[in-house]
Amino acid sequence: MGVVVVSGGTNGMGRALALGRAERGDRVLVLGRNRERGEALGGSGIDFLPVDLSSMAETRQAIAHILTEFQVVDALALFANAVAPRRIVTGEGLERTFALYYLSRYLLSFGLRPALDRATAPVIVNVAGVGVTKGGVRWTDPHLASGYSMVTAQVQAGRANDLLGVGFVQRSGSRARYVLYHPGFTKSGDRSPLPLVLRGLLAAVSVTAKPIADAVAPIHQFLDTPPAAPLTAIDRDRPLPLSFPTLDPQNAERLMDLTEELLT
Repeated sequence: MGVVVVSGGTNGMGRALALGRAERGDRVLVLGRNRERGEALGGSGIDFLPVDLSSMAETRQAIAHILTEFQVVDALALFANAVAPRRIVTGEGLERTFALYYLSRYLLSFGLRPALDRATAPVIVNVAGVGVTKGGVRWTDPHLASGYSMVTAQVQAGRANDLLGVGFVQRSGSRARYVLYHPGFTKSGDRSPLPLVLRGLLAAVSVTAKPIADAVAPIHQFLDTPPAAPLTAIDRDRPLPLSFPTLDPQNAERLMDLTEELLT
């Protein structure tokens, strides 16, 4: 029995993982914005902490709460993401996709290190798109003030999460094993913000999508038996070499520096 923190755990894969860990006897803390869905999860083994993870202030408050409530965190599973057809700037001046999908994961990964390092075999699983080579970090315009599109925002944050895994290992000094995991196209996520036509197209192709249970199964394995290596990258069922182009150590160092600047 352990403590598992799940960001973006109120629907889709995050919800499935939270329920599965509770069934296994873990104490699960779900972080999410939708209070109704989060409170519906409440029950034996699952607690819900309402937080808007696109807000860095709220994310930091959530981290402080977790460190106060839990001396030990055995696993952190990062799912929080939301597509935005139009560019949204948060009250803190951050492009919302980058803030939610990448910056919150950076803060949670580094911020929960004290509790993770007290665990016997701590592990962080970052569910994103490792293995995809499209896109990259807009080093001079990470908030996409020009040339914004939903796809551009998603792939930038995805590539940033690839580098986060590398950067965490390089800089954190943590004992936690870091797993970058790309489940592939899955019947998961909230499509309500999408235009009606796009929602229809996704519904049409979802018949070939991977069931949520199949996508979540490897994550349970990572939590039950964390990898021996400090960093592991899995694209669907395929392990990736750490020499993969999107895992470049120099770019990871550059992103860690940029992230620290953005968050100060």
